[in-house]
Amino acid sequence: MVVTQENVAVNGSRSFSPQEIADALRDRIRTGDLKAGDRLPTQADLSEEFGVERGAVRQALRLLQEAGLLTNVSKGSPPRIAEPPAPTHGEPQPTMVGLAPRLTAAFSAPDVRIDVVCHTAETLMVAIGEPLRQIHEGRLRPESIEVRILVPSREITLAFPVPVDGGDGDSPVHQRWLAMRNAQGQVLQHNLLALRATHGMDVKVTFRALPFTPPVKLYLLNEQEALLGYYLLTRREEEYGSQTLDMYDALGSKSLLFSFQRQSGERDAAFVEQSQLWFDALWETITTDLTLS
Repeated sequence: MVVTQENVAVNGSRSFSPQEIADALRDRIRTGDLKAGDRLPTQADLSEEFGVERGAVRQALRLLQEAGLLTNVSKGSPPRIAEPPAPTHGEPQPTMVGLAPRLTAAFSAPDVRIDVVCHTAETLMVAIGEPLRQIHEGRLRPESIEVRILVPSREITLAFPVPVDGGDGDSPVHQRWLAMRNAQGQVLQHNLLALRATHGMDVKVTFRALPFTPPVKLYLLNEQEALLGYYLLTRREEEYGSQTLDMYDALGSKSLLFSFQRQSGERDAAFVEQSQLWFDALWETITTDLTLS
């Protein structure tokens, strides 16, 4: 397949970095100009197209390989576009198992955008540890990271967790939830913002408060994938200080995550698009600024 030269300067009119070359090829894969199984042009052809030395092309191909977008990079012939990740519609996994590898894949992009609707940031805080570890090891190198998180407001009466025997909005059950929401969010925020100092990355982490209790958790990854899980309520007891709290609650880490990927067909693409529109509408309208304290 011939690679088009749309939006690309040629004949050496400017110098492209390996990251820029990788981004241009990544866009062609995402838009379908390059499809699974297609061969890339030779390194010589790409060098001529982008006006760079072959070393820059090889670095760009390695970036795409690390992102799982290319195969046969070192086989001597031009690499092929990799098959897209197998959709997990038939194999949903518990959040604590399935979230970390999907976040890691999302962090292979140069500009990372993660949008989340959740009850607390507990699972996200744990799962994001894997891509952060790979950043510190030099295996992932995003240039910018933006994380937006919607959690319930402290001012509302939650649908859950709630005491089994009822109670007001300032019950020990509510106090425990609020302490967890704030502490977990602060740890997540600290770990991400630390990348500014350690790696010079452009990082932004923002929380906003929902005026309702979300019945589901939603993770939107780079506007390309949506992961949806249902909060399943159960009655359980939990020690809190000197008390034993009897409450109706949900264990979010055990919620099964269902994956919808934009590249997996019209149905999935529509779900991802509508989920993103839903999140953006909440973010821009009825939610409020939130300080984790």
